[in-house]
Amino acid sequence: MNGWSSDTGSTLEEAQALLASGDLQVEGRLPWSSNLTFLVTVDGGPLAAVYKPAQGERPLWDFPGGLYRREVAAFELSEALGWGVVPPTVARREGPFGEGSLQLFVEADYEQHYFTLLDEGSCDPLLATIAAFDVVANNADRKSGHVLLGTDGRVWGIDHGLCFHPSPKLRTVIWDFAGHEVPDPLLSDLDRLARRLPDSLTNVLTRTEQDELVRRAELLVAAGVFPEPEGDHPPYPWPLV
Repeated sequence: MNGWSSDTGSTLEEAQALLASGDLQVEGRLPWSSNLTFLVTVDGGPLAAVYKPAQGERPLWDFPGGLYRREVAAFELSEALGWGVVPPTVARREGPFGEGSLQLFVEADYEQHYFTLLDEGSCDPLLATIAAFDVVANNADRKSGHVLLGTDGRVWGIDHGLCFHPSPKLRTVIWDFAGHEVPDPLLSDLDRLARRLPDSLTNVLTRTEQDELVRRAELLVAAGVFPEPEGDHPPYPWPLV
């Protein structure tokens, strides 16, 4: 099944509206996921989405339940910053398997991922944006395969269920920018975000998660450079891809 691209006819805004209200049909379970994850079609049409129901989440000792809520928060963070690095994602109260998140399935070159894109060098500014996003979102699971190259050259980040923990949890394959200056436009966007979180974020994050999100944004703006690995927790996820 083909995913969304700029050639499918619907805009991202239109696709998001369909995700929020369209009828869902399960096409099958997606493999290689630790939680139940399904590919669904919307309104019987060509639009497809990735559905992650809350009841299919595997309990984790260090993350509370409701990982799907963090998928939605990641999209809202991306939109609040104006970076557009996360495909449209909405929360659905009623789905084929109950409440969960629904993320637009995007068309991509699935032979490409972070490591291959880094080697090519042409996407470095976009990869730096993903790196800054992960620092602020406190992404505990940025694998190389969670970075997609869209058919239109756009770079997307997916799989954000393990984000926004109040404690430091950053585990990512994207350490190649460590010690490098964060581009000024990204710092300006982060500074603006830290001054006031939009309702779209405060509605899906707890107060503590909000406060720590702001703190991470402020720290990155003050430092002006991408951080190095620190602390005694593993800096890389597993598997890497």
